[in-house]
Amino acid sequence: MLRFRLRTLPLVLLALLVALPSAAQERDILENTLRSDSETLSERRPVATYSIVARDSATGQLGVAVQSHWFSVGSIVPWAKPGVGAVATQSFVDPRYGPLGLKLMRHGRTAEEALNALVTTDDGRAVRQVAMVDDDGTVAAHTGENAVAAAGHHTGAQYSVQANMMANDEVWPAMAEAYESAEGDLAARLLAALEAAQAEGGDIRGKQSAALLVVRDSATGESWNDRLFDLRIQDHATPVKELKRLVRMQRAYRALNRGDQHVTAGDIDAAMRSYRQAMEIVPDSATNGEAPFWVGITLADQGRIDDAIPYLRRAYRQHEDWARLVPRLPDAGLLESEALADRLVEAMREDQ
Repeated sequence: MLRFRLRTLPLVLLALLVALPSAAQERDILENTLRSDSETLSERRPVATYSIVARDSATGQLGVAVQSHWFSVGSIVPWAKPGVGAVATQSFVDPRYGPLGLKLMRHGRTAEEALNALVTTDDGRAVRQVAMVDDDGTVAAHTGENAVAAAGHHTGAQYSVQANMMANDEVWPAMAEAYESAEGDLAARLLAALEAAQAEGGDIRGKQSAALLVVRDSATGESWNDRLFDLRIQDHATPVKELKRLVRMQRAYRALNRGDQHVTAGDIDAAMRSYRQAMEIVPDSATNGEAPFWVGITLADQGRIDDAIPYLRRAYRQHEDWARLVPRLPDAGLLESEALADRLVEAMREDQ
């Protein structure tokens, strides 16, 4: 379940940004930060959630995946920072478990120490459900005694699965089994855990939103490059299925981006390998012809006109306005001449 309240954090929390406090100071900070106010539990609306936090032992990547019958679950449950850890905070959720947990782990606390520090100073711990994994792969999880059944968690080697308000108590064991047996990178295995949860019955109230967050093993200094996957399905009839589709799309566009980088560096052969990889991941229709279009333009600009035309025709079949874009490319330096652009447009239209 999921329900959150946003409050202004006390200024004393800034201490966590400056230095690692002593145990006594840390406890005072957390008690002041997480102490419950006068709002009663009956005023909060329960929302079912299942999630997984994990660290990939081979790559060091950290990730969180979640599905819930609640709007925009991805904006509040998953938290991750390269080289630090990952957090899933749910049930009667206090979102501050995310940033606070990451700060504590960044300052050297293990996942277990960070979670314990937060839970023991939280008056609402009986209704919280939280899991953390740190950069060493240590995991910790908490399911409050008043979390709505079926509720529970399972911790394994560098991962934790947790769920509440499920159709039955087989949901999180199914997630664990699926994650451990799945192949592929971290994103693929996290998705397998979500699919297994849904196949076992999932949220007793149904499906609405899902999210996937995967970060690198260490920070690059460029936050946009640190997030390998940051995908959210805000409101959808089949959110996990849609999330899986978007993961495939991101893989394809990441390959396209690599191709563009190779073109910039002058390595056309490497660019073509990346572009072809993108087209193997998703069909032309998935990108509205964009993938084959840029393959064709790259080949044409290198003088490989006969090789380029079949790709451009594939793009034109998906969206005829690609032919209108071609004449604009010489001015952008993407084709050598207007004459070449005219020739390509004519060839594209001959396919009809």
